[in-house]
Amino acid sequence: MGKLDGKVALITGAGQGIGRGTALALAKEGAAVAVVGRTESKLNDTCAMLTELGARSAAITCNVGNTDELPGAVERTVEALGGVDILVNNANDCKPGPVLSITEDAYRQSFATGPLATLRLMQLCHPHMKARGGGVIINMVTSAAVRWDASNYGAYASIKEAMRALTRSAACEWGRDGIRALAVAPHAMTPALQWWAERNPEEAEEFVASIPLGRVGDPEADIARAIVFLVGDDAGYLTGATIPLDGGQSRWG
Repeated sequence: MGKLDGKVALITGAGQGIGRGTALALAKEGAAVAVVGRTESKLNDTCAMLTELGARSAAITCNVGNTDELPGAVERTVEALGGVDILVNNANDCKPGPVLSITEDAYRQSFATGPLATLRLMQLCHPHMKARGGGVIINMVTSAAVRWDASNYGAYASIKEAMRALTRSAACEWGRDGIRALAVAPHAMTPALQWWAERNPEEAEEFVASIPLGRVGDPEADIARAIVFLVGDDAGYLTGATIPLDGGQSRWG
């Protein structure tokens, strides 16, 4: 018996990194998983891992930055797996950089894949969660919003802060429907962070040194296992909060 037996999770950006780690962790606790993302081969790889665990899954190709594709992704999840109980908005297409380097087109794209996709998927999943007696929404945000030095994080942090505001509002408005909403601010060794660290070894060393626990988290063991708790019954009275899973680096006021 798993903690999430009978639950269905829809996870965006699930072809790699934190998304894949979350899919694996939830599946190990009995959840069926809709693996959503842009690259079919990566989705299929994740689904193959889930099949090895004995979990039901569905690979759903979708560009979350195109809102026209989002209703179909939710519909296919419901058709394939029976409903939606857990939504994890993990996909991200916003890169750090100086304020003077931010272009309007790039910022619009970041907004589309971040707050706009998050809003639409929350709205689309709401009726399915309500019909099943409730659900849990996890929106991936960032501790860069409270970083001591905000240089290079203007676009990234502002996009993620919009998602955090949506999380809090949904928690307040949908609690009576049995729906909880939480924001998670993770540090994990994703492919993108690995790429950056290999090309900026000195900065990467300084970054790790600023983490009290002395390491960058593992997507499944450190981030996704905590998410298992957050979406489970043991955290049933927790909603509207931001959970920093960053080894103690940030200080949320």
